[in-house]
Amino acid sequence: MYGLWRPRVLGAWKVPAAGPVIYAVNHSHNVDGPMVMGVSPRPVHFLIKKEAFVGPLDRFLTGIGQVKVDRHAADRAAITQALDVLSNGGVLGIFPEGTRGEGDFASLRAGLAYFAVRGGAPIVPVAVMGSSEKRGRLAKGLPPLRHRVDVVFGDPFEAGDGSGRRTRTALDEATEHIQKQLTEHLENARRLTGR
Repeated sequence: MYGLWRPRVLGAWKVPAAGPVIYAVNHSHNVDGPMVMGVSPRPVHFLIKKEAFVGPLDRFLTGIGQVKVDRHAADRAAITQALDVLSNGGVLGIFPEGTRGEGDFASLRAGLAYFAVRGGAPIVPVAVMGSSEKRGRLAKGLPPLRHRVDVVFGDPFEAGDGSGRRTRTALDEATEHIQKQLTEHLENARRLTGR
């Protein structure tokens, strides 16, 4: 990442040094996940759509510990693998909107709340800014070479109410709380970066 672009990383010191953590990352460009992996102070295992695991990328992504997920069905294998990452004290990366979009955390899916409550892991909000501002001349699908991309890590927070409840109501309440925290982090990241 540092060879191709100019990442500016803010708040990496906020990431807990040990124990399970979930990164909740906004997603507006294909480079967002690799950028976070490249600048994170800890190794990250992202939930990645199964469609990305094609050809040589399949072996590569599997080899570096990424989690293949079927977004269109309840993927028990992916759920188990993601919970294993957390139970082993690792970092699980999630795009809580489920797919690329505006990157504004406007519509969250319930998966993030489920993993946070079930895995007992704090959530660290991560805002990637600038990855979709311009298109490169050489590769139209990527930001221009040497373009600055900001990655802003926020303060960790707990998703649930501490009770450990995993009812539909508890997860809905946790999702609301998460969305509020992520939106506030994104606003703060915009102020910090001027983007």
